[in-house]
Amino acid sequence: MQKYVDGIGVALEIEEVDALRARYRDQGKIVVHCHGVFDLVHLGHLRHLDQAKQEGDVLFVSITEDKFVNKGPHRPVFGEQLRAEMLLGLGVVDHVVISRAPSGFDVIERLKPDVYVKGEEYEASEDDITQNINKEVSAVESYGGKVVFTHDVTFSSSQLLNLNFDIFPPETTQYLNRLRDIYSAEKIFDSLAQVKDLKVAVLGDAIIDKYTFVTPMGKSAKGSFITVKRHYSEEQAGGAIAVANHVGQFVSDVTLITGLGGDPKYGDNYENFVRGKLADTVTPEFFHMADNPTLVKERFIDPEMNKLFEVYIIEDGLLRRDWHDTAAVEWLRDNIADYDVVIVPDYGNGFITDSMVDVICDKSKFLAVNTQMNSGNQGYHAITRYSRADFVALNEPELRLGCHDPLSPIDELATAMAERLGTKFLSVTQGPKGVMTVNHELANRQTVVPALATKVVDRIGAGDAFLSLAAVCHGAGVDPELASFLGSVSAALDVQIVGNSEPIDPIALHKYVVSLLK
Repeated sequence: MQKYVDGIGVALEIEEVDALRARYRDQGKIVVHCHGVFDLVHLGHLRHLDQAKQEGDVLFVSITEDKFVNKGPHRPVFGEQLRAEMLLGLGVVDHVVISRAPSGFDVIERLKPDVYVKGEEYEASEDDITQNINKEVSAVESYGGKVVFTHDVTFSSSQLLNLNFDIFPPETTQYLNRLRDIYSAEKIFDSLAQVKDLKVAVLGDAIIDKYTFVTPMGKSAKGSFITVKRHYSEEQAGGAIAVANHVGQFVSDVTLITGLGGDPKYGDNYENFVRGKLADTVTPEFFHMADNPTLVKERFIDPEMNKLFEVYIIEDGLLRRDWHDTAAVEWLRDNIADYDVVIVPDYGNGFITDSMVDVICDKSKFLAVNTQMNSGNQGYHAITRYSRADFVALNEPELRLGCHDPLSPIDELATAMAERLGTKFLSVTQGPKGVMTVNHELANRQTVVPALATKVVDRIGAGDAFLSLAAVCHGAGVDPELASFLGSVSAALDVQIVGNSEPIDPIALHKYVVSLLK
């Protein structure tokens, strides 16, 4: 039966459903199932659950696990166990189950309810961006179950939270209120759809991000160094590969131009690994390094996701011999003008040579660039190596490096750099301060998008996520403020995952935007 601890109802795990379902089947009882987030239980939920209970004898409610709740910053407000407790406090709810999936499908498969009940907003399945409702309905009907849609008063938990609770800082609330007055969610997504048919090239270093998870054990008794206990490692496709995969979620034709190792003494060059990680919409153009490994960055991470230290596996001295320059430059001269947008995440690790820069600056129809400051190039890798760019995305230290100015106001530096490069749009990402964009086409008009994420798991890759979506939006002629907004939403989603473990999900982005605008 339902679990209680000190009189408080506790959510069941999905594995506990089987025995309960068998018992109710033996008793001849009709089992009803509802699924949702239920982050803020309101009258609409109560009416929905009451109608559901009238369809049978026993009501199971499954709730979405915390990590799959893509409703915007601060969501869920209540964790899964607290949401379960609230629901179990209602007399009509008999059991609450945590679904370890984005939908109720896994619970349906285990529970096989006689009746599955959803709200009327799901009755028109074409309006469900996730298309989970079709999958759920098919599962229920496959064993002879019935699907029922309730019709009663409807509220939005997201809208109630946004309008009546201070879940955002004042500047974010003011920004979102203004955005709601100008743009509907439908208009935003119509604008985003403009990028789908672009032909996009992504040029930059391939980086294998290796995460080794450890627990610090303290200072060694035999020396002045820290000892750690290793747990496990995982490898991810980072650098330009990650950018191409982000872009490939929204654009149907993407080419990745990058370099991989070619010397067997360094072991696997990761080509098969990279090919296996590429989105279906991404086609690679590899240039192999005769005397070098594929660049690997191994990060040692503690249980709190703090980076203890990082190891570069690279022969950067050899890279500077321009081993690939002739072949890559020839390919770029022959092909780069065919692309609508060229995105260059330049990490300064040696793949992109000055000759390649000259070609893409000369021949690209729309050029988007980021020169990233990192521990491997700090102090010499600046945006000024590019003679022109249509869109530039930098963080504040990267902009100051390019301007050789540590003190001047950031808006003055952004305007000066935009003028120097002839840049149409220059965005400066500032972490918790959000993103400032200078629109050089409109007399250096400045817009600021506040930070849209408060839950941060890992900041690595957030700048790449912003660059990826903002660049294609600018390249497609999307309203500049929307381009910055959508890039910021991408970054907000990216900081909630570890590194580059997965690209930005268009469905998650859609849900995030809808929640912000309610």
